[in-house]
Amino acid sequence: MNRIFRATLVSAACLGAFGAASAATDTANMTVKITVTPTCDIHTVAPTDVDFGSAASTATNVASTGGVLTVKCTTGTSYAIGLGNGLNYTSTRQMKNGTANFVAYGLFRDAAFTNAWGTAAGTMQAGTGTGANQTLTVYGRVPSAAGVAGAYTDTVVATVTY
Repeated sequence: MNRIFRATLVSAACLGAFGAASAATDTANMTVKITVTPTCDIHTVAPTDVDFGSAASTATNVASTGGVLTVKCTTGTSYAIGLGNGLNYTSTRQMKNGTANFVAYGLFRDAAFTNAWGTAAGTMQAGTGTGANQTLTVYGRVPSAAGVAGAYTDTVVATVTY
């Protein structure tokens, strides 16, 4: 019995030696990658209205600072926000009441009403994304409400280009 045990032990040792000697390895490198594209979002937080409130029909230079746009762009992404001309544009933006009554207005990037906000080069609001929401105020002015009465509205499209 001792001989059988010894023979088994020797056989196991030989198999172990041969098993270890026959195990080999090889390696290769694998690349893991992704391309992340920059993005900007101007619609998740709804813009607030540019609301001129109530004004007498003799009022001039009625101002509003209530419009706020929120944009969220990837950190470091350059962007420009443009404001369209609205639904009733002829030679100026206009709010409409009914079919033939209009009140002209302007939209601006500054509280002094000196930088018109539009879609052409030099009239868009430029910025750089921070990865967080950034708010921009839209300033509005009605030069004259003379001779008209009623509720007037217009719709303007805000577009972010990046």
